[in-house]
Amino acid sequence: MNYLRTDIDGVFIIEPRVFEDSRGYFFESFKQEEFDKNIGRVNFIQDNESKSSRGVLRGLHYQKGDFSQAKLVRVIKGTVIDVAVDIRKSSPTFGKHVIVELSEDNKRQFFIPRGFAHGFLVMSDEAIFTYKVDNVYSPNSEASIRFDDPELGIDWPISAKDILLSPKDETGRKFSEAELFD
Repeated sequence: MNYLRTDIDGVFIIEPRVFEDSRGYFFESFKQEEFDKNIGRVNFIQDNESKSSRGVLRGLHYQKGDFSQAKLVRVIKGTVIDVAVDIRKSSPTFGKHVIVELSEDNKRQFFIPRGFAHGFLVMSDEAIFTYKVDNVYSPNSEASIRFDDPELGIDWPISAKDILLSPKDETGRKFSEAELFD
């Protein structure tokens, strides 16, 4: 696998080596030893999967405090625009974000460490999104920041009027009002 550093320290794009022939393809989607060597030890404890239709935006989500989570995300079917926002107040890249396209074709993965808000927008008719997390989900520690907060300046490639949000994401906080990491 090729581990690509981004403009934000600790956030990586991971490109697998894909072996294709007339039967299809094969690739290793996760290898602990390589991951540890390139990113560091993360103890993933759970895998999650979601299915969404075009225009669905899930995010910008994060878990607060002791329930913060690192994530390793990828797309099995379709295409999404994936975003990680640094919400660590002490970070030199506080408030900055990384955007990456993840798709069934490019088979890229995106590693998002603790201290980040995360979201994705479905660009294909349908997308199946899967991710590993290193901590349990706690409903009382869940938080959401508005995807369209002008302070973040995220350039989503679909008009806001065409984006489909959950009720939880419709009531996300402004970045300036969110409970952040120190």
